Amino acid sequence: MSYHKRMKNEKVRLNKYIASTGFCSRRKADEYIETGKVTVNGKIVTELGCLINTKDNVMINNQPIKPAALTYIRYYKPAGYITTMDDEKGRKTIYDILPEEVHNLKPVGRLDKDSTGLLILTNDGDFINNFAHPSIKVPKVYRVCAEGKMNLNDLVLMEKGIEIEKGQIAYAIARIVEYEGKNTVLEMVLYQGLNRQIRKMLDSLGHSVISLKRLSMGPVDLLGLKKGQFKYIKPKQVAQIKNYLKKLNKEEKM
Repeated sequence: MSYHKRMKNEKVRLNKYIASTGFCSRRKADEYIETGKVTVNGKIVTELGCLINTKDNVMINNQPIKPAALTYIRYYKPAGYITTMDDEKGRKTIYDILPEEVHNLKPVGRLDKDSTGLLILTNDGDFINNFAHPSIKVPKVYRVCAEGKMNLNDLVLMEKGIEIEKGQIAYAIARIVEYEGKNTVLEMVLYQGLNRQIRKMLDSLGHSVISLKRLSMGPVDLLGLKKGQFKYIKPKQVAQIKNYLKKLNKEEKM
């Protein structure tokens, strides 16, 4: 039974309902509510704990909010595309090559234009917020080819932390997989989600990135995907991922 069918006759928090439609995350819904942009049955609601029935007419900025089937996919991003819906610079985006049926889905985190590998896309705002929230440290694994011969000292420095911007320290757990000629192939695990983190860390060590591929995000990986291909994540797998995130959240609070 779907989430929306289950809660058909139940009272639910307004922010949770908005997030369940895929319109935005629960946190963003709170912002809309607090700033008076949400109406329920024609009346402005600013109370964060407001309970509604799914039959109520909810609008944000005069736009009707309707329940949508929650969808989740795994996508193997190729190089040369950015992960936003539109780009003011006119660069190609993943939505230029993804079919229309998944254009309503948003990425969980991002990969830069030159990077490849795993992206998770969904219209579940709560899922995106939980997966990407800095307090829930989801391990993300990357395969990186870097210029030059790296050594144990480089790995130690990355684990201790490297300042990639003023006051911004980046951490990574890395191991050397092999040497390819004069270059080094690494497997790197990140628990942060800083902009171009790996590239900046390796640049600071004098080893520019040649190629970068994300292999996995928590329990989700690229298994069975070819470059440019996507697959729907089955409900049972979605439930397992959500349980995984709940477990991480509990561990962080202990």
